Amino acid sequence: MILARNALALVLAGLILADARLAPAAERAGGAEAAASSRFLRFVDDNEGGGTLQTAIVTYENADGVRVDLISAVHVGETRYYRDLARTFATYDVLLYEMIKPRGAPAPVPGMRSGGAITALQTTLKTLLELDYQLDAIDYRAPNFVHADLDAETFERMQAERGENIFILMLRQMLAEMSRPQPQAPEVTLAELMVALTSPDRARHFKLILARQFQDLEEKLAGFDGPNGSVLVTERNRKAVQVLKQQIAAGHRNIGIFYGAAHMKGIEEMIAELGFKPTRTEWRVAWDMTAKEGDIIVKVKRAPATRPAE
Repeated sequence: MILARNALALVLAGLILADARLAPAAERAGGAEAAASSRFLRFVDDNEGGGTLQTAIVTYENADGVRVDLISAVHVGETRYYRDLARTFATYDVLLYEMIKPRGAPAPVPGMRSGGAITALQTTLKTLLELDYQLDAIDYRAPNFVHADLDAETFERMQAERGENIFILMLRQMLAEMSRPQPQAPEVTLAELMVALTSPDRARHFKLILARQFQDLEEKLAGFDGPNGSVLVTERNRKAVQVLKQQIAAGHRNIGIFYGAAHMKGIEEMIAELGFKPTRTEWRVAWDMTAKEGDIIVKVKRAPATRPAE
């Protein structure tokens, strides 16, 4: 069971952590039932055999009237989700984005891929879940886009200095899972897996299985970061906030930070130290798993969930 939960955590990480080796060269969403454990990502159950996975845009302001939006990302999503995000991105003075790429490399063009393990996982999930891939859907060459992540050379050097790699992070995760209490998210049942594997709407069922696991996202991924932080998460967060400070010093007052949802809790803590306080949360639908007529419905036993405060 621990191994199964650990495998799910790796899949979730692939959905919300950017690849570490990129090759060089608002509508409000409602729902019947939502898990409240994450401020930045939630699954909303419609109680009719479906639901939606939603990502947050949380707005913060400081005493000087500077506005910063933390825009949580999943790296595979509905085409409409990315199209709507692109319209939102155009409204910012600058949009800070995550991407570990070689020093001095230009922004990627749609369709660019790397040989990294996480990219391979993300592209596999894109096909399995019948979703779009972020690097295909977002134009990172937009004039207001600003790179706000470690370059590949620094990332690899820092990981080597700490003895950190994907296998070490997975071991941390396994140890964290062993010490965790009963998870909030429901365990995946054999019936769910059989339906997902054999149903004509298998992509919807696989998305439901994964989306329900986001209920205790922060606990699942805590092992990846460890008690003293990691290069993969903590150091990249620090780089994003460093670039944010530079953009504020340059006079920008309306700034977006587009990062994977797993980064947002740490970034929020860092910008709070700069005097930024949350003022508003908007939810966007990244995955729509609403059942259609003729779809197979599987009822699963779920942990009690409460609706997050808007």
